[in-house]
Amino acid sequence: MSKQELQLEPIVAQAVAATGFNLWGIEFVRAGKHSILRVYIDHANGIGVDDCAEVSRQVSAVLDVEDPISGEYVLEVSSPGMDRLLFKNEHYPPYIGYQLNVKTRMPVEGRRKFKGILQGVEGNSIVLEVDREEYLIPFKNIDKAQVVPQF
Repeated sequence: MSKQELQLEPIVAQAVAATGFNLWGIEFVRAGKHSILRVYIDHANGIGVDDCAEVSRQVSAVLDVEDPISGEYVLEVSSPGMDRLLFKNEHYPPYIGYQLNVKTRMPVEGRRKFKGILQGVEGNSIVLEVDREEYLIPFKNIDKAQVVPQF
């Protein structure tokens, strides 16, 4: 997570919790006047458009008061979807056996992009099998991890 995302997460989490939903994760994409704050929410009963609108109103009101983002930005609220991003260490275990796309900050055995099956979590790392070879990737080295939808 970026420094900005770390600052925003507790503010957004509290606003999302007030609506009865769970914060799955946030992304803040800085792009001048076109910056985007993406808020992903989840719930045991699923997420609908009305749920996203309700959370958007709540988060927007809290951000207007707290004002943690300088400049203009667009707030987007959605469900994590089938191709969900994995933001936290605890997001990984339910997806053991699923295919993931993983991008690392620093190379692991000479590569930064991986597409493979999540075999497990060992300590502070994931075990990803790619082409019958296992890679141990530390959580702190994961820049982005996304579930590949299984149909």
